[in-house]
Amino acid sequence: MKKYAKNEISLMQFIFIINGAQVGTGIMSLSGELAASSGTDGWMSLIIGWLLNLVACLLIIQVFKRFPDDTVYDLLKRLFGKWLSLLVVIPITLYFTIFCCLVQIKAMLYIKAWFLPQTPDYLIMFLFAIPTYMVAGKGLRILGRYNELVFYLTAWMPFTLLFVLKECHWLHLLPLFKDGIMPVIRGVEPSIYSILGFEVLWIIYPFLKYKEKATQGVIIANSITILAYIMATIICFAFFSPDEITSYHQPLLSLLKMIEFSFLERFDMIFLAFFLFVVSSSWISFMFMAAFGVSQMVRKQDHSPYVAIIAVLIIVMVFVIHPSWNQANEWQKWSSRMGIGVAYALPLLLWAYVQVYIRFHKGDTR
Repeated sequence: MKKYAKNEISLMQFIFIINGAQVGTGIMSLSGELAASSGTDGWMSLIIGWLLNLVACLLIIQVFKRFPDDTVYDLLKRLFGKWLSLLVVIPITLYFTIFCCLVQIKAMLYIKAWFLPQTPDYLIMFLFAIPTYMVAGKGLRILGRYNELVFYLTAWMPFTLLFVLKECHWLHLLPLFKDGIMPVIRGVEPSIYSILGFEVLWIIYPFLKYKEKATQGVIIANSITILAYIMATIICFAFFSPDEITSYHQPLLSLLKMIEFSFLERFDMIFLAFFLFVVSSSWISFMFMAAFGVSQMVRKQDHSPYVAIIAVLIIVMVFVIHPSWNQANEWQKWSSRMGIGVAYALPLLLWAYVQVYIRFHKGDTR
């Protein structure tokens, strides 16, 4: 009997959990960051980031093909033993916890800036904790259904950017490779920082009902994410001048302010309200991964108490520190570098180690 059969997820849920974890508040500022590092060729950096994501995902799948019923915690224990595996397990769990915290903090800062400026930050975090516990605490299948619902409810959002096409100047994008290939390479780093999230594959792979479709799933999930990011980036590049865009901290949000209808002036407020659902699918996904990791380390079947514990710790941290935008951005830079290890270095190292491991343990592949 499969170890995680009771929480098996469908291919669509698998896709939307990965996609939901990837799309967060970074899309608001990404075009400005790419313009600063790569000019208007920065959108091509996203394509390189997408390819790197696919390579990392395929390596993770190749690792798990030998041990299809293991999560990364089971796998590390099998490969390195109970105590040595903690050297990797603890940083992975800490990474998921930090990312959950950062996404919530940035969402809270957006809400304080645009909707509830007089509301204490810790109270907003408390309000976040309620739906987070209700979804993440109920298991991966409920999380998958939530992310799928959020995707269907918000799939219209990227297409609203088409309303500014008549004011775009496409000559801003030309010529391609105006300064050579190096600016495009420099833009890869901010690109992959913004499209991290696929590393949840380390946890959710054994829950996928039809594992032979995992490759198809990760390609679709990463492609949906990158198409939304490329669309937003190219339209921002075409709407703003190459020099102007770097003066905005959040170019996409500034662009949304330009969209008006005869019956609705502040469309950007409506957009942000719906965008909160998109961001919630990211932090709730990371919350589940963090709580599941803690439960695995302490050898408990029920992860829901740890969802509550992590949520309370985050609220207390916000109550004590009252983080600002600058602090959140600095923390994200640090955690994104940690994410490079979990998302890119770990798959390569484990894949190489597994090739050696199976040569000496041919009977231990299940």
